[in-house]
Amino acid sequence: MIHRDFKELKLSTLGFGAMRLPMDEKSKKIDEVKATELIEYAYNNGVNYFDSAFFYHGGESERLLGKAMSKFPRDTWYYSNKFPGNFMDYVDGELLFDAEWAGMEKMKFNSPAEVFEYQLKNCSVEYFDFYMLHNLAESTYDFYTNEELGTIDYLVREKNAGRIKHLGFSTHGRYETLDKFLSVYDCFEFALVQLNYLDWTLQEANKKYDVFTKHGLPVFAMEPARGGLLAAPGEEAEALLKASRPNDSPASWAFRFLQSLPNVYVSVSGMSNMEQLKDNIKTFGKSDTMTDTEKALLQQIVDNMASFVPCTSCRYCCGVCPQKLDIPMLIATYNEASNKFAWYVEDIMETLKDNEKPQACTACGACSPLCPQNIDIADTMSKFSEILKKNIKSD
Repeated sequence: MIHRDFKELKLSTLGFGAMRLPMDEKSKKIDEVKATELIEYAYNNGVNYFDSAFFYHGGESERLLGKAMSKFPRDTWYYSNKFPGNFMDYVDGELLFDAEWAGMEKMKFNSPAEVFEYQLKNCSVEYFDFYMLHNLAESTYDFYTNEELGTIDYLVREKNAGRIKHLGFSTHGRYETLDKFLSVYDCFEFALVQLNYLDWTLQEANKKYDVFTKHGLPVFAMEPARGGLLAAPGEEAEALLKASRPNDSPASWAFRFLQSLPNVYVSVSGMSNMEQLKDNIKTFGKSDTMTDTEKALLQQIVDNMASFVPCTSCRYCCGVCPQKLDIPMLIATYNEASNKFAWYVEDIMETLKDNEKPQACTACGACSPLCPQNIDIADTMSKFSEILKKNIKSD
């Protein structure tokens, strides 16, 4: 496992993301046996950076990760977590947390301190090695910088007290917003950003990377395989990659792209099974940066994929949809249908009730402001409805 110096630490360049842990099909909850097996295997093979968040798996991700890692010496692994301001409102002196879509009850807190103490207890730790504002972006900027609430001031105090070792933020925001923020606040030590070879230009991740580098912040990458899209980019793309490097998986290309960026310190991957984990550990077993020819090949693949709607299934949109649509599932099916309408698209639609189909979208617009990918969701649902109308005969 390649490790890299970060201040006083040696961080594994592959990080374990606990957002997509294996699930038990019957209970629809985390399969704790399989998830623990993955976490332990990662640790025993050199991974020491483990990332979770308040609402991942309805709060169970935090708990399970802390439980699984408690058997290992605390100074040999690093817990990364996030303050859940991206799903909070500050009203009449109270913090209101609402992520019912993630299977969590609505919660009230009196202060950022109460949220932080709750997380420490849920994670069974006395401190966090890495702690972030969750999704600093246009929609959360005012919340995080609210001086009356004082979230940043509080977290800086906790850092000085040693209960946060390194303070940062995650983001899906625009590069202009990030530059503005970092021009005001100099207390942050790293940034976690969506970064992969598709988003390098599609979402201007290159410009965000440049902003962080300008401000001297190490970059930690999330969604390195684009929610699994770059691990299975399609037959044509996979054939091109195999022709160039027959023994390498498509996912390894995504990670090698990040290895080629000198300011990327950790690539956080949400791994759901042992096959993914072992393949990623193999990729990070040695430094293997890309040639210019290989980068050109990836650009060719990006050009062919540009028509896809870039959903990563974060599900931020689902909580505000008045129709309770499974928007990520519908977008994924739309991508399939818009590329080449196949029989299984019709099969999927037959399993849905009328109020679960894209035609049920009212185009209210509540979802789009929350989308980290800036997807016009209502327009996508409208286009999907038209495709279905043309390809599926009504009874």
